Amino acid sequence: MRPVSTAARFFELADQREYACCQFINQMVRFRLVLRYFQLMSRMGDGWFWYALILAIPFMRPGAGPGIALLMTLTGLACTLTYKLLKRRLIRERPFISFPSINCGTPPLDRYSFPSGHTMHASCFQAMLFMTEPTLALATLPFTLSVAASRVVLGLHYPTDVAAGALIGGFMGYLSTHYFIADFLVLFPG
Repeated sequence: MRPVSTAARFFELADQREYACCQFINQMVRFRLVLRYFQLMSRMGDGWFWYALILAIPFMRPGAGPGIALLMTLTGLACTLTYKLLKRRLIRERPFISFPSINCGTPPLDRYSFPSGHTMHASCFQAMLFMTEPTLALATLPFTLSVAASRVVLGLHYPTDVAAGALIGGFMGYLSTHYFIADFLVLFPG
């Protein structure tokens, strides 16, 4: 028998404390329109929305756009590596796996729950946009919030998974933009 890790014990307690909240929020999937909306937001949050935006930014801002797009791409890759590493190390089961009363509103992309990769990417890109393109950031904010909400509504994540994803992603986006945007803008003089 394998010894139980500290993270596993912590998440077991956290899961029990967050169960009622998850179950309450997950009840919204009973409404077909709500379910379809959050399924669409989750699917677009798989990357499709962000890929399209990253490809569009160089056309929207011919001078700075290519540098911003490249930095967003590289930072997005760093987010992917970070959340995959954390999920493999921390091993938190998804709410619908731990609690059969929680409905899975859409198939997950991977097995584990902590942190939310969708929210991490959305928050990362949102932070980067607020620092480089504030008007565009305001336009994408409802999408980012919908992606984060979709993760709990669809029974795929606990609220703390989403909060951790938002904090880590936002911090990575801020650091990347703060420290590297000038270097990337030099690569594409406008």
